[in-house]
Amino acid sequence: MSNNSYENGRLNLPFVGFCTFAKSRIHEDWDTIDADVAFMGAPFDCGTQWRSGARMGPRSIREASTLFSFGHGGAYDHEDDVMYLDGVDITDIGDADMVHTNSEKCHENIEYGVRKILESGALPVIVGGDHSVNAPCIRAFHDQGPLHIIQIDAHLDFVDERHGVRFGHGNPLRRASEQTHITGMTQLGIRNVSSSNRTDHKAAEDAGSTVLSVRDVRRLGPEGVLALIPEGVNFYITIDIDGFDPSIAPGTGTPSHGGFTYYEVMEILQGVANKGEVVGIDLCEVAPDYDLSGTTSILAAQVLLNLIGYVFHAREKRKAALTNNA
Repeated sequence: MSNNSYENGRLNLPFVGFCTFAKSRIHEDWDTIDADVAFMGAPFDCGTQWRSGARMGPRSIREASTLFSFGHGGAYDHEDDVMYLDGVDITDIGDADMVHTNSEKCHENIEYGVRKILESGALPVIVGGDHSVNAPCIRAFHDQGPLHIIQIDAHLDFVDERHGVRFGHGNPLRRASEQTHITGMTQLGIRNVSSSNRTDHKAAEDAGSTVLSVRDVRRLGPEGVLALIPEGVNFYITIDIDGFDPSIAPGTGTPSHGGFTYYEVMEILQGVANKGEVVGIDLCEVAPDYDLSGTTSILAAQVLLNLIGYVFHAREKRKAALTNNA
C-alpha cells in the first residue's frame, strides 16, 4: 500500500460530497469569517437587457470548480515550477440574499456581504449574476481605496442612464468612475456592435480609462498591455465571461464573437497580480442554461482558481523581497 497521504481518508471525487467552491469549507456566519479567500455568490440577473439566466451562475460555477479540487493540495504549474494555491485557505460563505423584484435591496445585500469579507481581511471573490453586481462590490470598497479597476469584457459598460436605469449591467463601469476611491481603469476586450456608443467611449477616456479591443491586445501582446497598467497600486479585477470568445464561453446572455482565448487573459492577469496587490475579484454573466456542455462554467472556475493562485503567489514574492531588502 502506498504511503502517500492522499491514499488516506475518503477519495472524495469531484462528483461526491457537498458542492462548495473548490470543495472549500462552508462558513455561514459572516461576522466570524476567517480565511485567506472568501467566495460569495451574487445570483442577481435583473439588470440584464436581453437573455437572463446568470442568476444560476454561482451554483453552476461551484459545481464546475469541484473538477479542480481533486486530491493534489494545490495546482502545480510546471512552466512556472510553482505549486499555486498551496496553503491558501478558501471558504465559501454562500450567497447574498436575493429579494425578487427589489433590485436595490439585492444590491444592498451584495454590498453588505463584500463589506463583511473586507472586515475579516479575506480576499473577496464574488460571482454573479449579471455585471450590475459590480456596482455594489465597488461601493463596498469606498474606504479601501485608491483602486485601479482591470476589466475583461466585450462591452464597455459605461452607459450613464437610459429610461432612468442607472444600475443595469450596462452601467457598472460608469458608476465606478464616479467613485472617488477609483483612480483609474483598464478595459480590455471591448469590441463590435452593442458595446457602446462614441459618447460613452469618450466619457470613459475622459475619466482616465485605457480602452483596448481584443485586436489592440493582440497587437501589443501581454507585455505591451502590462506596460500601460500602473505598478504598485491596488487592483480590483472584474471579469465578464463574454470577454472570452463564445467558442469557449457560449453560456452567457450577450455573447460577442472575436473574443479572447484563455491564455490571452490569464497571462495579463498574472502580470497584474505581479504589478500590485489584487484586493478584490468579481466574475459575472455566466448563464449556464445556454451551454449544455458546461464548458463556460468550467472556464469560469478555472480562471478564478488560477487567478487566486497568481494573487497569493505574488503576495509571497513581495513579502520575500521585503524580507531580503530589510
